[in-house]
Amino acid sequence: MKDIGELADIQLLVDTFYGKIREDDLLKDIFNGIIQDRWPEHLEKMYRFWQTVLLEEHTYFGSPFPPHLRMPVSEEHFNRWVMLFSGTVDGLFEGDKAERAKWQGSRMAEMFLSKITYFRENNLTPLV
Repeated sequence: MKDIGELADIQLLVDTFYGKIREDDLLKDIFNGIIQDRWPEHLEKMYRFWQTVLLEEHTYFGSPFPPHLRMPVSEEHFNRWVMLFSGTVDGLFEGDKAERAKWQGSRMAEMFLSKITYFRENNLTPLV
């Protein structure tokens, strides 16, 4: 296996991962319900996000957290997301960028869960 090194690798990772999400018993209804028929748009945004994070080619501009704030998710959902994401990376790639992808995914899940919990418990809305 090779490491993540170009946009085609990012696209393979994102497409494979979200293919799993769309079939996962715990996550599919949440993602399909929110994204609906906008999957191509969502995948394109995810390509740009991961291209920026992993390849340092700055094509993503935005705030990834706010769209997730109102999602009906808990720690169980984030744990499944991380498991599927890390498993997808491990099944396709190996190397420094692959390890960074898993670390970054886990870090984002932890941060998003923490922020969602904070905003819910305090009945707040982010200023973005």
